[in-house]
Amino acid sequence: MASDATVRAVLCKSFGLPNSLVVQEIPAPKAKRGQVVVDIKACGVNFADMLLVAGKYQANPKFPFIPGSDIAGIVSEIGSGVEGFSIGQPVLAMLPTGGFAEKVACSTRKVIPLPPGTNLEIAAASTIVFGTSYYALKQRAALKKSEKLLVLGAAGGCGLAAIQLGKVMGAYVIAAASTKEKLHMAKKAGADEVVNYSEEKLGKWLKKHHKKGVDVIYDPVGGEFAEPALRCMAFGGRYLVIGFAAGSIPKIPLNLPLLKTCAIVGVFWGNWATRNVTESLGNMMELSQMLAKGVIDPYITKAYGLDDAWKALEDIRQRRVIGKVIIVPAKIRPRI
Repeated sequence: MASDATVRAVLCKSFGLPNSLVVQEIPAPKAKRGQVVVDIKACGVNFADMLLVAGKYQANPKFPFIPGSDIAGIVSEIGSGVEGFSIGQPVLAMLPTGGFAEKVACSTRKVIPLPPGTNLEIAAASTIVFGTSYYALKQRAALKKSEKLLVLGAAGGCGLAAIQLGKVMGAYVIAAASTKEKLHMAKKAGADEVVNYSEEKLGKWLKKHHKKGVDVIYDPVGGEFAEPALRCMAFGGRYLVIGFAAGSIPKIPLNLPLLKTCAIVGVFWGNWATRNVTESLGNMMELSQMLAKGVIDPYITKAYGLDDAWKALEDIRQRRVIGKVIIVPAKIRPRI
């Protein structure tokens, strides 16, 4: 156990596979001016964290760094010049790094107060997946009631979030995934129809069952499924580029959006949220209300302690995760 002067944290000292991460004690963070220290109760684990550790993300921090971005916890220290926060207050924070640790110091500009009694594990699990998906469907796709929404990688954290939000927004949701277990989860999340693209050719299936095409495609996968899906886009459709979990970035023939009169739309929520703070906070407030009402759920399927954080990232790398996984710093590995 760490002392009062130190905290335990997961460190990345060089780019590599998740099992290259190390857990060690580091000096406990102190709140500087404009900062608060948060005792981290949970941190969401995302595909981007795995890319960051591998050195394959858009921007790479200096070594050593602590992975993890979307945290929820309790304010334990307040720096000078800070107003509107109190010791013991539950909060949510979006950080570039620092989440896989017992504590973190962060600017109050990155911190959102939470109501007393908020489930902090659910809060941490929801931030990126629902933040990304809501921005994608609301601002980028302008999804309309009764439109057809195709969600690729439907059983991942972002995919399940997109299914639920699609239903909230009144869409007809088609979920595509690679196993029966994943499709069962997609149906549980509210999908109207499912397709197993490890058993069916996606493009052929879509043309057979949806001859007029789909209006919006939500794609966090990329790879071999991108072009067949785009070929089944309806006139005036919107193809949302979320990420590339398959590992390869597809090369799309640009005659396809011309012929379909459709749009290929990039979705980089973090960048947009930084540039559009007020609108982004509005989205987060709407999402928090949906969470409070039980309309949406991040479907946490496993919680890992700091010692096993590398396993969480490895499970993501191997595409074994269904739903959302989180890090809980207080979770201690049993001694054998």
